[in-house]
Formats: sequence, C-alpha cells, structure tokens
Amino acid sequence: MLHSCYILCMHIFSVNLSKIVHAYIINVMLNLEYTLECVKQWAITAGDYQLSHFRVSDFDVAVKLNESDIVTSVDKQTETIIINCIRKEFSDHDILSEESGESIQGRSDYLWVIDPLDGTTNYSTGLPIFAVSIALKYKGVTQLGVVYAPRLGEMFAAIRGKGAELNGKAINCKTNTYMSRAVVSTGFPIDKNQNPDNNMDNLARILPLVRGVRRLGSAAIDICYVAAGVLDGYWELNLHEWDVAAALLIAEESGARYSYFRQDRGVSVAVASDGIFDELMKSLSDRPYENE
Repeated sequence: MLHSCYILCMHIFSVNLSKIVHAYIINVMLNLEYTLECVKQWAITAGDYQLSHFRVSDFDVAVKLNESDIVTSVDKQTETIIINCIRKEFSDHDILSEESGESIQGRSDYLWVIDPLDGTTNYSTGLPIFAVSIALKYKGVTQLGVVYAPRLGEMFAAIRGKGAELNGKAINCKTNTYMSRAVVSTGFPIDKNQNPDNNMDNLARILPLVRGVRRLGSAAIDICYVAAGVLDGYWELNLHEWDVAAALLIAEESGARYSYFRQDRGVSVAVASDGIFDELMKSLSDRPYENE
C-alpha cells in the first residue's frame, strides 16, 4: 500500500515538474512577458485601423462561401498589419491566419494563429462586438493569447500558467453552480441555411434550462466573457482554430473548462465555469443532427 502511494506521489510530482520545466524552457527560449507586450501593441495598432473605418462604410465587402460568410477589405488590411509586425519581430516563426491560410517559414516550432477581425458581420453592419485575436503556439500548445475588442476598449490576455487578465487586472470565471441561473451564448455555422446540422437542436435543449441565451457574433469575445465571469458558458460548432486559439487559453487561465463536443464538424467547442460545465456538456449532441 505504501509502495503504491509512493509511486503515485512520484508520478504526480514528475508530471508537475515536467510542466514547470516545459514552461521554463519556453520562457527562456522566448521571453513570453516581453512577447505579450509586443502582441498587445500589435492588437492596438490593428484595432486603431479598424476603428478608423468603423461605421464609415468606406470599405469593400465580399462574399466567400455564401451570404453568411463575408470578408471586408478591413479584415485583409488588419491581417497585413499583424503579419508585418510578426515578421519584423519573429521572422522565422510560422503563421496561420484566417484570410491568407498557413504561411510556412522554415517550419518553426512556433506558430502564430491569427483572426484579424473576429466578428466581421458585426463590424460590417456597425455592431461594436468584434475583436482582434492573436495566439502563439509552441509545439502545438498555446503559450499566450490576446483578444482585443477595440470599440469596447477591452483587452483580454493570458500567458500559460500565469492567469488571465482584462485591461491588466486579473479575471476569473463565475462560481455559479445552477444551470437555471446561467446566462450562456452560442452561434450558428455559416451553412445554417443548407445543413440541418446547424445547432438548433442544441439550442432547443439548452434554452429551457438556463436563465438566458445570447448570440454575440464573435466567438473570441464569447469565450473571453466566460473567462471574465460575464457569461456562464458558451458553445458553438464548425468554428476554426483562429476563432478560438487565443480565447481558449484565456478561459483556461481564468479557471474555466472547455471541451470539443464534436469531432466531425470543424472546431466544435463548449466553454463554461466549472459549476455548470458538466451539465452543459450533457445537453450537447456529439453526433450530426438527423431531421426526422
């Protein structure tokens, strides 16, 4: 018995030590505190550009896959601004960005994941809920993330293992344990008009269980609002890595939990405070909706 306990304790110690050593190595190789300050400045520069065109209607709007999937000239220019900042500071790093796809520069262990304008539909129609999202991964694990909502004046940020912040102040997710008191948010896939597997089944199950459901139109902001204790939970299906990479780290560092509830529909993720997470997950389908 004592021998088994000793082995278990040594295993736990070994795992925790491995995490500490891993974080230390990354920080030595790349000063994450310095890098985070760089990213915040990049996000502010990108956000200032977005604000200079917001509600001015002097930008182009183009359809990508369908009328629910659009891109503006502001998206593209914002992406250029951020990529140029990365190239100037970290020329050998790889980049994955929404509008230009993956940019390989020597196949680095470092990968920047960018959504230059998350909430393009909101932005194009004059709604203030949109954000710049920038994450840095090392060997596939997100190490830092910034989500900046320029019109709202909200800068969310996190470094792995060091907590999450909003405008420089530490944040934590809610402690509510009652689903009936929860306010949650969701979104719908761009093929919602053609594919019956469009999240309406999940919405129908969850709506009666909670105090309220909101649809904000920016996955990055949705997730960060869970991190900040504004929302209790969030779920959505058929997202992309650039939509969630930065925000999921911020949520994790705030004490929230997340999980991918579908493996066959893009990035399908649920994020919630610990108190309602399990109940939220039980309400979500892990398979395609079949219209009977």
